[in-house]
Amino acid sequence: MPSEREVYEKHANQYERLIQREDYNNHILPALEKICPLGKLDAIDLGAGTGRITRIIAPHVANVRAFDSSSHMLAKAEVRLHSMGLTNWKAGVAHHHRIPVANKSADLVIAGWSFCYLAVWGGKNWRNELELGYEEIYRILRPGGVIIFLETLGTGAETPNPPKHLSNYFAWLDDKGFQNTWIRTDYQFNSLEEAIELSDFFFGRTMAKMVEMNRWIILPECTGIWWQRKLI
Repeated sequence: MPSEREVYEKHANQYERLIQREDYNNHILPALEKICPLGKLDAIDLGAGTGRITRIIAPHVANVRAFDSSSHMLAKAEVRLHSMGLTNWKAGVAHHHRIPVANKSADLVIAGWSFCYLAVWGGKNWRNELELGYEEIYRILRPGGVIIFLETLGTGAETPNPPKHLSNYFAWLDDKGFQNTWIRTDYQFNSLEEAIELSDFFFGRTMAKMVEMNRWIILPECTGIWWQRKLI
């Protein structure tokens, strides 16, 4: 099992195989639309990776700019977006602290399974790392615009089982006044062998053994959604 950093730097193809299996019941788009109707919005996807969220929202917004710190992941995103025939998107390398767009230029800023890494990889400075990212989002968001974060609430769980290493981050979101809800984003694999292989790749040997023991071709997963509207 590679580290998360190694996945994002070197294993875009394998990661893309995994996320193609996620949310097979298509719960993400309706949940986003319920929070913020997507039509005619100028959107930004932070930590876009191989374009999981970009591909979901691009057909429904005016335009979307996808940013990630890994050019390796973005290269895969660009291939997939081109294959969809979409033209209302751009992709670029950027860090959450330095997003290369103008002040007040976005109606929606969304980050899927990525903003948490400011805390996870921030060490003793985790809170400051989050604050800097939050300030940058507020810089680029128009008044009335919406921030949406999606984060894991437990893979292999049918009801939320928040990872302990994200507890400080989730408390920070509460302190900032974010609203939240959760949905199921279960994986559906083509076979038990594929389920074991991809679970081992990203989630580790313990999860792979659980998948094998339960014969989970459908791997349950809970995803939290946090959102906040910029008032001024």
